Formats: sequence, C-alpha cells, structure tokens
Amino acid sequence: MNTTIVVSVPDERLLASLKDAEGVECLLWDMSGEAPRNDIDLVVPPYWDGVRPLARLEGMKVQLVQWQSIGFDGVANALPEGMRLANATSVHETATAELAVGITIAAQRGFAEAVHNQTKGLWYNETRRGLADKRVLLLGYGGVSKAIESRLLPFEVDITRVASRARTEQLPGGETVSVHGIDELDALLPEADIVMIGLPLSDATRGLFDRERLALMSDDALLVNVGRGPIVVTDDLVAELQTGRIRAALDVVDPEPLPEGHPLWACENAFITPHNGGDSQAMHPRIVRLIKRQVEHLRAGETPENIVLS
Repeated sequence: MNTTIVVSVPDERLLASLKDAEGVECLLWDMSGEAPRNDIDLVVPPYWDGVRPLARLEGMKVQLVQWQSIGFDGVANALPEGMRLANATSVHETATAELAVGITIAAQRGFAEAVHNQTKGLWYNETRRGLADKRVLLLGYGGVSKAIESRLLPFEVDITRVASRARTEQLPGGETVSVHGIDELDALLPEADIVMIGLPLSDATRGLFDRERLALMSDDALLVNVGRGPIVVTDDLVAELQTGRIRAALDVVDPEPLPEGHPLWACENAFITPHNGGDSQAMHPRIVRLIKRQVEHLRAGETPENIVLS
C-alpha cells in the first residue's frame, strides 16, 4: 500500500510517536485555531477540551475523527454532519478498572483515614470492611465493567451484573453468567454491599441515581462511580452521605471540576479522585497503537474500529 494518510494530532508527544509511522503524514494541530489544511484524513482532537474544538471541523474533508475517550456524550450535537467518529475503546478500560478497584479498596480498607492518622503520628487500628465475601453489583456490562470484574474476582466477591437488557454472557474462562436487565435494578440494590457504576451518560442514565434510588441502597453500602458524574444527582448524594448511612468512592462527579467549597468535599465518607480513571501512563502507547491501526484501516479502504457516530 502506497497511500499516505494525513493525520493531525493535538500535542508534541503524539506527533513524535507517529512521525515515523509507515504511510502517515503527521501534522500538529491542537484545534485552538484554524486547521493547517482543509483535507485531513484522520483528526485526533485534544483529550481534555471536550466537544468545543469540533466546531473547527466544519467544512473540512475528514475521513475519521478519532476521539481519545471511550465516552462521547455531547459529541453528536457538536460533530459536523456526515463525519465519522471513533471512540477509544481498547485504550482506557484497563486503567479505569485499576482505579475503580483501587478506590473501592481504599474506601473499604480506610486508606484515607490512615493517611490522616499518619500526618498526626497517630497509630489507630480497627477492623475494616474489605472486599472478600462482599456482594458487588456491576451496573453496566461493557468493556470497563468487564475489566473491573476480571480484577475483582480474585478477591472472592459475589458479583451481580446489570445492563440495559437481560442476557447471558461467557466469561474469558468459559463460565456462562447471567446479566440482569436494568428494569431489575431497584430490586437488586438493597442486596448489594458495593454498587459500581460503569455506565455511559445518556438520556436514560442521566440522574439514574437520585434520592429515591440512593435510598434503596443498603445501610453502609459503598457507591463507586467511574462512569459519568451526571448519572448521580450530586445534591441527592450529598444529602444521603451527610446522614452517614452510605459511603461513596467517586472518580467522576457533577460538576467537573468540583468547585472549591462544594459540600461534597466535606463528606468524610466520600473518597474522591479527579476523573483520571483512564489517564495513566498506559494511555499514550495504547492511543498510539489505536491510531496506527486506524491508519492501516483507512489505507486499506476498510471500516475503522470503534465507529460510534457516522
């Protein structure tokens, strides 16, 4: 194949990683200004700038827009009509699962309290909750939740899976498992010790965990959110946390960034990380590999991977 694919990337690091790739002419464009040319085969927008830069694509000739996140909420309203967008499936699942399990363990084993006690030079010991034998409800059963599941199973937890529809699926080891439909969620919530949200944001999931649904969680249950912040109604979560009845471990919140002085910061039973689930050192080499695969698909006249909008 002698076809050259013109690729724009938003930063010097991606540029350096792709400049010698076969069949690639790589341009630096962070989309803060006009495009360096009107015809760019593959455009990679910045990771952290949201949908705003997509307006720069209007009137351009683009074969593929390669999003750097798995979630693409809001993109459909910003992407020029007729353009294809691929999300970053295969890039973030592992890192997000690492963080999801990490913040769950931190909340269950009292890591935040241990850090506070260390700063005071205080040796304080008590029995902690742990993961073993806990009933974990995985809400959403896509790539992220499946990656979380594979990491949770060695901790000897009891997993209940919930997705948009009921079905059976086969685990990598060959075991067939049942996946409940989301219409069963309210009946399942009271039975869970840990509820882990790995859902994308949509009209159906926005505000899914409001005051009424949070009230269905069992006493002392832990709510873990690595999906999207608006899936949980923040004011209702704060009110429930302030009672001390449930706990939370959150990598995503609403709004983001969480403003200084927001009451959620003051909830001692909330463990908060700043939406960096997928942002580990594994991201860069994985997004580079995905871009290179997409280039090869375009050079061969094939449909690219992970098309979510077209």
